[in-house]
Amino acid sequence: MTSGVVPAAEGYIKISKDENQNYAIDVNVKRLAEPSRLKPPKELYLVWMESKSNGVKNLGRLNSSSGFFSSDLKGLLHAVTPFKPERVFVTAEDQANIPYPGAQVVLTTKEFK
Repeated sequence: MTSGVVPAAEGYIKISKDENQNYAIDVNVKRLAEPSRLKPPKELYLVWMESKSNGVKNLGRLNSSSGFFSSDLKGLLHAVTPFKPERVFVTAEDQANIPYPGAQVVLTTKEFK
């Protein structure tokens, strides 16, 4: 994943099936700016998954090991879903518990085959 909003940011996605035949999704992002420094400023980053059978779902907040992006600029998320991911993307948001992504997409993958 690369970003047009935060040009230095890079992300890596690892998707694997677990023993229950669910999809384990690991997101690892580096060189991601503090969300408050974006234009317009935001509070946090959320990871989303798009699937053909279940639409777009909020996988959760992208977290850093220190709790703040300003020190190490790295973010991680681990999620599990029964639905096959078609695409994963990161948005900058003001709240974590929202049902649909906002317009500020920071990172996105191409569609998975």
